[in-house]
Amino acid sequence: MPYRYELHCHTKEVSRCGKVPAAEIVRLYKEKGYDGIVITDHYSPMTFSPATVACPQKAVGFYTSGYREALRNAGNDFTVLLGMELRYYATANDFLVYGVTEEFLKKSGNLMVKYPKRFFQLAKQNGYIVVQAHPFREGMFRVDSRWLDGAEVYNGKTKLEENEQAAGWVKENGMRVATSGSDFHRLPHLATGGILTETPIRSNEDLLKILWNGDFERIETY
Repeated sequence: MPYRYELHCHTKEVSRCGKVPAAEIVRLYKEKGYDGIVITDHYSPMTFSPATVACPQKAVGFYTSGYREALRNAGNDFTVLLGMELRYYATANDFLVYGVTEEFLKKSGNLMVKYPKRFFQLAKQNGYIVVQAHPFREGMFRVDSRWLDGAEVYNGKTKLEENEQAAGWVKENGMRVATSGSDFHRLPHLATGGILTETPIRSNEDLLKILWNGDFERIETY
């Protein structure tokens, strides 16, 4: 039986739009037969307090609190990984980043000021994967594909036609990574997306390898 993983998930602890605590998210995904989740809380101007929005690298403890709470409740049979959904200042686009660590967040300064080219270069220096989240959702615009590894071509909160446009955009631009995620914020979003793999994912290194090599099937529920 394939292993099942969620790639786009927000916790109440960190994302202001998240409505479900991290411990409850773990329980719910286990009940749905998932083997793990990537916590991709919003790393955006809306996430941090007025005191830390200009220096989020000083608030890494807060930013990773949802991830750490999920990890504490995971047990030995469920994988919890740290990711992020990055948004730059004065923009509406979102970028899912896979492979990040707490140490990276502490040492890399304010990521919201780097913008696509600089951040992509930084991500590549660290071996991370960057995909644009729901790129055809209303209000979004597509960034230069040179500064992306791919895009989220199925998003559980996005219209069918917009997901189909995203899939076409990835193909037209020869991008390598095409992901799926539920974009979980509240119960109606539960387990609508993710990936299926034949091998377990236990670490960020496992996740990066599987995404980069395309060794997965997308979960798409319409």
